Amino acid sequence: MLTYIPEYLRTSQVIISILNAKGIEIDQINTNIADVLLQFYVETATATGLALWENYLGLTSYSDKTLAQRRERIISKLRGMGTVTVAMIKNVAESFVYGQVTVTEHPELYSFTIKFSSEYGIPAHLDDVQAAIELIKPAHLGVVYEFTYMNWDEFDTYNKTWDQWDALNLTWIEFEAYREVS
Repeated sequence: MLTYIPEYLRTSQVIISILNAKGIEIDQINTNIADVLLQFYVETATATGLALWENYLGLTSYSDKTLAQRRERIISKLRGMGTVTVAMIKNVAESFVYGQVTVTEHPELYSFTIKFSSEYGIPAHLDDVQAAIELIKPAHLGVVYEFTYMNWDEFDTYNKTWDQWDALNLTWIEFEAYREVS
């Protein structure tokens, strides 16, 4: 700001003090503006911004959940607006960061199936996924959730003895969802 005033005022201690004080205020204003801009997007919103998003969308506050869980829920609500289609259901289910899903319709049974296909096991936040799907699906349709687990063919490809499997100290749920990183 010193460059915007005449040369003869640049050495005045009074002017320098005023400009320093104004500089601090302007820096704070710029920080506040940047923070407000972060709140415009669910992906970058802070806890305060997420509370505003939840209120705007009519969602009960999940302040006891992690920011990631709250973001997933808000994004699924935003994706779930409009006419319900298979693509929308897939989009909402995939918004919960658990990989890919396939949605299969069963019109004769008045239901559809959501299969979590790219990750093994049951999603950690399945209750949130179910709540989001329940909000968008037509009331007359039922929904079935399917999960992918390790099969015997894949089990055999690991070429481990039972003692080697035992040494991994896996629970049954961890065993079913086991994948070796290559």
